[in-house]
Amino acid sequence: MPAEYQFPFELRHLVYFREVARRRHFRQAAEALGVAQPALSRAIAQLETALDADLLNRTRRGVEITPAGQLLLERLEPLFRHLTAVQRDLRALADGQTGHVRVAFTGLAMATVLPPIIREFHQRHPGIRLELTESPTSAQLTALQAGDIACGFFHPDAPTPGLRTQLLLKERNGVLLPAAHALAKRPSLSLRKLAETPFVLFPRTHNPGFYDRILAAFASSGITPRIAEEVWPRTNAVGLVRGGLGATFMTPSEAQHLPPEIVFRPLTGPAPESRLVLGWRADTEPPAALAAFLAVATNTRPPRKH
Repeated sequence: MPAEYQFPFELRHLVYFREVARRRHFRQAAEALGVAQPALSRAIAQLETALDADLLNRTRRGVEITPAGQLLLERLEPLFRHLTAVQRDLRALADGQTGHVRVAFTGLAMATVLPPIIREFHQRHPGIRLELTESPTSAQLTALQAGDIACGFFHPDAPTPGLRTQLLLKERNGVLLPAAHALAKRPSLSLRKLAETPFVLFPRTHNPGFYDRILAAFASSGITPRIAEEVWPRTNAVGLVRGGLGATFMTPSEAQHLPPEIVFRPLTGPAPESRLVLGWRADTEPPAALAAFLAVATNTRPPRKH
């Protein structure tokens, strides 16, 4: 056995010492522990020999604790508190009352469905900590397969083998324009009308499916997009539109609260569609904490493996 696990005493020796030190009386400690007083005395002597220190002194009135004994008692108190809490904490973990869930999300998720999910989850499960990380779809799929995240809010391009998913949002995109844009006052627009407007997109590698749907919408409108920048995360694209660089795509659900410098307009005719899903691994039973989060996020009972 490694040296770090080799101790010249057992847990019972510490329990016996703690009880005598707290009661300052061998007979009372023996009765409380349900052991014979001679056995208790031998255990204390064994502990003193193992630690090479005098811990207790017998007196006519009972027991006095030595400075070495006081130091040991102070070190034991937090140890016993933690040991006492282990069974309770393990039960709480198994019941989904405590734990840790790593969750990845995209900008669309944080702008739409995720905030109310987080709020309700914290109200129901205050003991479970969420670790939230913004991440593009491609990175989330890799992280899910590797087990680096427990679940993710992402935009699927195709079937996702090995994952279970639930669709949370499916919307046609409109466009986000600077308020000073020449077409900003129109109630709706078509991509053909925006043929001369530069667009701010994202790197195709982050979400190839949605990127290709954008290009397909332009092609169906008979125009070639003018791509001014490709940036990530999503907030950077919105910031560039606020700066007057061009337009970008956005769903109606995202466009509920916009600053005055930008406006949202729905698109008529061809428009790319956004699909947001919640996904998690299908090959293992979700741990209790993850199952609790999935139950809130999907508005269902905790998922079970079929």
